[in-house]
Amino acid sequence: MEILELLDQIEDIIESAVSVPLSGGRCLVDRGAILDLIQEIRIKLPDDLKTARRIAEERQRYLTEAQQEAENIIKNAESRIAALVDENEITKKAYEQAEIIISNAKKNAREIRLGTREYADGILSKVEEILEDTLDVIKVNRQELK
Repeated sequence: MEILELLDQIEDIIESAVSVPLSGGRCLVDRGAILDLIQEIRIKLPDDLKTARRIAEERQRYLTEAQQEAENIIKNAESRIAALVDENEITKKAYEQAEIIISNAKKNAREIRLGTREYADGILSKVEEILEDTLDVIKVNRQELK
């Protein structure tokens, strides 16, 4: 940066200046040289300030964009996590429902088997009664034949 070089030159002029005895550290400097350097600083200062301001604004813009991108990434990650949690909950509930359905189906099948056995036993009992009645009729008929 040229302004820093100009300030270094002013510093060199002051450091190499002749001290005035008994003046408490005062010195004699070349007024014209110092004023010329200050004038150059004034000329260059607006350009350097503009450049520095532009750099600072670009830096701020990059930081803002990076911050926004980071927030978007975090939001996407949180959404994905929430979706996975929901999906996991849905899967968990589906398994629970499946277990309930299977348990109910087994219970119904057991009840149907028991009902079927009772029904078959009832029919067989009726058939047995009919057969016994028929056997009694056959025995009576055979007795009559003899």
